Amino acid sequence: MTTELPHHAQLLLLDQHQVSALLQPDDVLAAVREAFVLHSTGEGQVFPVVREALDTGGVFGIKSGTVPGQALLGFKAAGFWPGNRQLGAEPHQATILLIDPATGRPLCMIDGNAVTTQRTGAAGGLGLLALARPASRRITVFGTGVQARVQLSFALRLLPTLQQIHYLSSSGRPRPDFEAAIIKAFPACVIAHTTDGDAAVADSDVVITATPGASVLFALEAVQPGTHLTCVGADTRGKRELPAGLLARARLFVDDLPQARQIGELQWAPSTLATTLGDVLTDQVQVQRADSDITLFDMTGLALQDLTVARLLHQRALATGTGTRLAWPW
Repeated sequence: MTTELPHHAQLLLLDQHQVSALLQPDDVLAAVREAFVLHSTGEGQVFPVVREALDTGGVFGIKSGTVPGQALLGFKAAGFWPGNRQLGAEPHQATILLIDPATGRPLCMIDGNAVTTQRTGAAGGLGLLALARPASRRITVFGTGVQARVQLSFALRLLPTLQQIHYLSSSGRPRPDFEAAIIKAFPACVIAHTTDGDAAVADSDVVITATPGASVLFALEAVQPGTHLTCVGADTRGKRELPAGLLARARLFVDDLPQARQIGELQWAPSTLATTLGDVLTDQVQVQRADSDITLFDMTGLALQDLTVARLLHQRALATGTGTRLAWPW
């Protein structure tokens, strides 16, 4: 007996405006935490990452994974196209596809830019809560782009003792729009531009590096005992933001060890011992932080984070009737 395949199947599309309307920071934080836990416990699996330079000047990557117990399967195709700036467009581009693991049928296609931004900011925030000194007050941010903004926003939201902000821009000039956005959201904070990265790092409890990862940002000697670093920019072979020798001085944490060795800061010192943040969040590893410890979270991004947030969006879109439905017959 032959089973007939359904011809009424649909593919749900969520564009950037619909995604932004459905995303809430607390929900993203919970979904990203779940992704770390799934990774730590082995309930979720990430497949080998693809991250390759293109002859067009861009970088293209695929991150994929599955959670068999939750019937969750999918991937994110994403990358960085610097030439988009000349077109007035965002250089980071990402698309997420959720797939039915039982049949291989595509379920939901999602604009992944806001998902990538928010889930990465949430991951950095979770690392900050777990690893930074609770009374941290001063923070330095390298970068003023989308990722720098979201990392800083999650940091200030989750660790409200952070009140003094220094930032460095790629142009070396102040960014009034960046300052205004932060002060509007966090009016109690004081923010100032600087061009002296070493001095800013030396005076900081927390350092966020969120640049394209083209070069080392500060000297090794600038990092003082007790500093926590959230490092985002190294996400491709050949990229780095940190000085040689820093990983050896720090207590190193990563989201995924093989991935960090392949494309993160850990590629420059792959034998360095590291702990996954998921193991900290599940209490498999206890972090007893001395005030003098330097802690460092080398972030390369988990496919499971994209998938747990995408599942949240898919469920919310179905419940609210959001999105565009296309006939997708078998």
